[in-house]
Amino acid sequence: MDARLSDFLLQAQGVLARLEPLLPALRPAIDWQQSLAARWQRDGRSGFLAPLKVSLDVGLDDLIGVDRQRSQLALNTQQFLRGLPANHALLWGARGTGKSSLVRALLAEYAAAGLRLIEIERDHLADLPRIVEQLSDLPQRFVLFCDDLSFEAGEGDYRMLKTVLDGSLERASDNVLLYATSNRRYLLAEKQRDNESWQRVDGELHPNEAVEDKIALSDRFGLWLSFYPFTQEHFLDVVRHWVEVHAAQAGLTWQWNETLEKAAIRWALGRGNRNGRCAYQFARDWVGLQLLSETDD
Repeated sequence: MDARLSDFLLQAQGVLARLEPLLPALRPAIDWQQSLAARWQRDGRSGFLAPLKVSLDVGLDDLIGVDRQRSQLALNTQQFLRGLPANHALLWGARGTGKSSLVRALLAEYAAAGLRLIEIERDHLADLPRIVEQLSDLPQRFVLFCDDLSFEAGEGDYRMLKTVLDGSLERASDNVLLYATSNRRYLLAEKQRDNESWQRVDGELHPNEAVEDKIALSDRFGLWLSFYPFTQEHFLDVVRHWVEVHAAQAGLTWQWNETLEKAAIRWALGRGNRNGRCAYQFARDWVGLQLLSETDD
């Protein structure tokens, strides 16, 4: 081999060795027969779907006291799975009341029917068209899940979401839907100053265009499901359910009584809320303490 060619090849190998750590790693395609969920992640300017190991231990029957919301979202998802018209869904309301749990419970219920879940952060919503393109030719049905979606004043990302919902997802292949959760019904904070320029023309009120712009974002979701703070009775029903579930898993014999009920109420008062998350946490704590006392004995 010519000495100059040999030197060139050695130099090229050295350059490639230095560049290799800077190049994005090649990632194999996800096997959607085995993977039930994924998360969209950013890698510099590009993004990719990373498979997730998910737990399917929470089913639809575990969601107590939200029968109407559970039924409506389940029916919408069944329509989607059968290739029938279905809507993007916005689940909004009080924290800890089962919004995210309901979406994840759908995966446990319908994974065998081809449902798959993809989590996407709010900051990555601009990548939705790229995600949809990757999924369009696959036989599974994908719910893109954006948890705790909201926008603050001055942020322009919500206009991108409006464009994506109207211009990308609704005209995309029918195997993709967007389900989002939020503590806000209209996803954006509505300020008093938004209403200061209302005008009356011939007896008709014309709201400020800023208000209309904010409300229009939520209008892109065809299905709205509202979640409200728990009453004490609702809270105790959820506590009983989760105590029963965790006790059965541990083989613990237990009985609902006034002492247990008061302990659950004190737990909620100490946290300043009554919701499903609080009930679940109390049940784990109480069952764990009972098992610990049995071990010490």
